[in-house]
Amino acid sequence: MFDAVSFPGGGNRCYWQGGFWEAAAPALNISPKHVVGVSGGAFAAAYSLLGVGNEVRALVVDGCERGLPNFDWRGLSRGEAFPVASLYRELLDTILDAPALDAIKARAVDLQVVVSRPPRRWPPALAAAIGLGAYQLEKKLRSPVHPRWGTRLGFTPTHVSVRTLPDARAWADATFASACVPPIIGIQRIDGAPAMDGGFTDNVPVEPLRAIEAQGGRTLVLLTRRYATTPSIPNRVYVQPSEALDVSQFDITRPEAILRAYERGLRDGERFARTMR
Repeated sequence: MFDAVSFPGGGNRCYWQGGFWEAAAPALNISPKHVVGVSGGAFAAAYSLLGVGNEVRALVVDGCERGLPNFDWRGLSRGEAFPVASLYRELLDTILDAPALDAIKARAVDLQVVVSRPPRRWPPALAAAIGLGAYQLEKKLRSPVHPRWGTRLGFTPTHVSVRTLPDARAWADATFASACVPPIIGIQRIDGAPAMDGGFTDNVPVEPLRAIEAQGGRTLVLLTRRYATTPSIPNRVYVQPSEALDVSQFDITRPEAILRAYERGLRDGERFARTMR
C-alpha cells in the first residue's frame, strides 16, 4: 500500500499518529521499507513500528498523574524548570531499550530520526533561539506544511538511521535530540556536534521520501495539525486530523487530552482505511 511513511513532529499531538497507525496499518497491510520521524513523531514512529502503543500511553498517563507542573520554579537554578524534559527522557529510555533496537534491526525497515544542525560558527544557544523564533514566526505568518526559513538561515538536517546505531542509548539520544526545543529541552550533542529539533529544518520531513516517489513508490505523511491546503505531490498522500487536536505540545497536566488525541487518531485511521479500500 505504502512504501514509506513520514511522522512529522507536534509534541503531544503525535499521539494522534499512534492511534491512526494502530487502526490503518493492519487494515491496509501497511508495511513500509522506509520511515522517517522528527521530534515527537520520531518517537511515535518507533513505538508504532514496535507495536507497543498501549504500553507507551500507560506510562504517559502515569507520568502525567505524578502531579508535576508544566513549569517548576524550584528547578530553574538547575536548568530543570520544565519537568516534561526528564519525563520524556525517562519514557525514551524505558521504551527504546536493547530488545526494541534488536526488533527494529530485525525488520526490513530503515527508520530514520531527523535532527537539525545549526549554522557553522553560530553559538548553539543563539542558534537555538533564532531557529525557534524563525519557525514560530513562519508558522504564524504563512502556516506552510513545509517550513523553509530554517534552511535559508543555514540549518541543515541530519538523518540518523536507527539500524546503524551501536546501542539503544544512542537511539534514545538521537530521538531526544530531535525534540530539542530550548529552554524546554536543552541543547544536545550527537556525534560530538550540537543537535536540535529536526523541525528547525522541516517539521514535516519528506527529503528521504523523494527518491522513493521518483521510482514510483507511494508515501504517506501523517500530519499532526490541520492545514487549509496540502501540497499535491505525485505518489504522496498527506493525512491530517479530522479536527484540531485539543492538546498542547508539552502539557503534562492533562493526560485525558493526550488520550483524546489518540482516540481521534483511531477514528481517523479507521475512516482512512475504509476510504483507501
